[in-house]
Amino acid sequence: MASKLKEGDKAPDFAVTDGAGQTVRLKDLRGKKFVLYFYPKDDTPGCTKEACSFRDSFSKFKRRGIEVFGVSLDSEKSHQKFTQKYDLPFRLLADTERKLSESFGTYGEKKFMGRKYMGNHRMTFLIDEKGKIKKIFEKVKPEDHAEEVLAAFQEEFALFFFRGLSAGGAF
Repeated sequence: MASKLKEGDKAPDFAVTDGAGQTVRLKDLRGKKFVLYFYPKDDTPGCTKEACSFRDSFSKFKRRGIEVFGVSLDSEKSHQKFTQKYDLPFRLLADTERKLSESFGTYGEKKFMGRKYMGNHRMTFLIDEKGKIKKIFEKVKPEDHAEEVLAAFQEEFALFFFRGLSAGGAF
């Protein structure tokens, strides 16, 4: 499924609760880099691999000042169980009304074993300090995805660094 959003677009405004019932808003994340990874369902094989991939790489994200948020249509209670079962150190956002998923273009028709249904597609968005989308991953391999996301942030930093040097900037 292709997202309506493009790299360079401003991230859609949002306010959604995490597994603990705390509201997470885009405006409160200004000045921070963050990852929004959308996934279909808590505690399913692919989603568990993806969450554990982010868990296992979490210290690398934290060292780089990058927040990680998982997003699914599951309830706060489901997120609490999933977080506890796999010791996830980042917040999961409960998009039970689909507003966040629809605004990012991740909600749509899916097919599984010949059956069509509506749900979240596995997609990830990298958002910069100004609230702009720096990278969109539309094809995600759950077990390797966290390292792929880190590499994309590293590339972005390298581009920024080299642009600064070529413009006569100093670091």
